[in-house]
Amino acid sequence: MRVLISGGGTSGHVNPAIAIANYLCEKNKNIQVAFAGTEKGIENKLVPREGYKLYHLKVKGFKRKFALENIDALIKAFTSQITAKKIIRDFAPDIVIGTGGYVSWPVLSTAAKLKIPTVIHEQNAFPGVTTKMLAKVVDKVMISFEESRKYFKDKDNLIYTGFPVKSEFFNINYKEAKKELSPGKSMILSVGGSMGAHKINEVIIDFMGKFSKSKNIAHYHATGSIGYKKFSKLFKSAGLSAYNNLFLSEYIFDIHKYYAAADIIICRAGAATLTELAVLKKPAILIPSPYVTENHQYKNAAALEKAGAAIVIEEKDLTAEVLIEKVNGLVSDPFRISEMSRNIGNYGSSDTLDRIYEIIMEIRDGAKK
Repeated sequence: MRVLISGGGTSGHVNPAIAIANYLCEKNKNIQVAFAGTEKGIENKLVPREGYKLYHLKVKGFKRKFALENIDALIKAFTSQITAKKIIRDFAPDIVIGTGGYVSWPVLSTAAKLKIPTVIHEQNAFPGVTTKMLAKVVDKVMISFEESRKYFKDKDNLIYTGFPVKSEFFNINYKEAKKELSPGKSMILSVGGSMGAHKINEVIIDFMGKFSKSKNIAHYHATGSIGYKKFSKLFKSAGLSAYNNLFLSEYIFDIHKYYAAADIIICRAGAATLTELAVLKKPAILIPSPYVTENHQYKNAAALEKAGAAIVIEEKDLTAEVLIEKVNGLVSDPFRISEMSRNIGNYGSSDTLDRIYEIIMEIRDGAKK
């Protein structure tokens, strides 16, 4: 069985795709997987590390308002379907899976025209434009949240699976991770997403200088791709590189290990991040991105805070001083940390990949009849 997976742009689309690919190959040694993505997305860093072939398409998202860039996007929307057809002819997949991002559109829509079984997975409660468009042509739409149903006109091909998380998150050795990353110390992990978050990076550098450098803690921070050079220079100019308990990187590939070792995590509130936190039962300070559709990250974060599973700081209120206050509040209250850990664990699921595997097999087998 040959499976082509398309999804890219951010780790929120790519990591679920890799989780599905890895699980398929673990369950069935006869399955071969290839990926289709853009030339510049995070998939170019993540997919090859897993050993999968990565095809490229030139595709561009449309701006919501009139812009000259939309002309280029329109041209690429046409040419990318030609490229997608060539990729499909070359790899000859038995089924095509999408995990979002605008690169999924030409691949899955072309596969559907060629009568190849197709399925897409939507990670967020509020579905993206690509998913809504593809829902009309694919065989199944897998959703991570039951509340997503209300955003689709045709509900017959919707099926709830939950959010796919790589198996590493379920098999991590907490003690070994702690021993490697922060032996004898508390650990703070802060990340702003694979693409980067300027305000978070700015505040974390300030926070490190005012709080982390003088404490018996290890603090790891990933800036994301946008702004890494700028903030690595700022990190050095602030004298923070001289401290052996402070670490700055562009991206953390084996993030499950860092999550496991961390005592407090500071991060965005995307569906991928929250699911990973839930699986590992990790208390977190959430800074939802205000730049996403329908402000869905804030809605995600607010629901967790109401359930006593996280602390929320809106980006407009984020300063080093506010962050220090929240971190100190947690450090001084072990009972609250324990409660947050237990409460966020209620949002984790261990059978999502089983469900996805069964759906894929059913669609593949149905196509053979």
